[in-house]
Amino acid sequence: MELPGWWEPLLTRAGSARTEDFTTMRPPASGGRPSAVLVLLGEERPGEPDLLVLQRAATMRNHAGQPAFPGGAADPDDRDPAATALREANEEVGLDPATATVLTTLPELYIPVSRFVVTPVLAWWHAPHPVHPRQPEEVAHVARLPIAELVDPDNRMRVRHPSGWIGPAFQVRGMLVWGFTAGVISALLDMAGWSRPWRPGRIMELPDPPMPDPEPALPDPPLPRGSASAAEATASAPAASDEVVS
Repeated sequence: MELPGWWEPLLTRAGSARTEDFTTMRPPASGGRPSAVLVLLGEERPGEPDLLVLQRAATMRNHAGQPAFPGGAADPDDRDPAATALREANEEVGLDPATATVLTTLPELYIPVSRFVVTPVLAWWHAPHPVHPRQPEEVAHVARLPIAELVDPDNRMRVRHPSGWIGPAFQVRGMLVWGFTAGVISALLDMAGWSRPWRPGRIMELPDPPMPDPEPALPDPPLPRGSASAAEATASAPAASDEVVS
């Protein structure tokens, strides 16, 4: 299968990525809740990649209104993280698993509050098709966010939680993407060489309370100039849910 040229250098760098490239917080040697999210890149027009995300229903007890990757906790019958991510995407937004080609998995990332051990699954949406919320009580909206809009400096910022936690964020097409999801996106944009200089000093205050307080992350490696750390977001999921969001 021939991939669009924009997959490099992202695919090579993602395939050899380490947990430390995202965060200094390593998964525990044992325990934790295995889970996976689908990081699905496609293109509506040649040479213009986009990223599939969903937005949680505003009525949910946890994650209300928050954008996220499709994904959740592993089922006993899932053979691997890719199977978990594709199953969840089918259940949540009606993705046909046959239209997505899994290319690699990223390192496991740990969310201490929920004890999720999350494996992001990087995939190429080689045959895009219409998707929509299949569980309206959980998913309000599905969107394809153009990479060109995610890297636009005017759409990038950091957010501050009332607890004092600060992490990267994107404001695109009416969505404020922050937390774990924004952290992974931020790291992948850097790996792909797509990031443009932006203003990390631009900080938006999150409403009180947008979600349960995140646990503070450990200190991160030095940041490249003009970027914000992906790892600042890996500890922001609530404790009582099978959904991996934020």
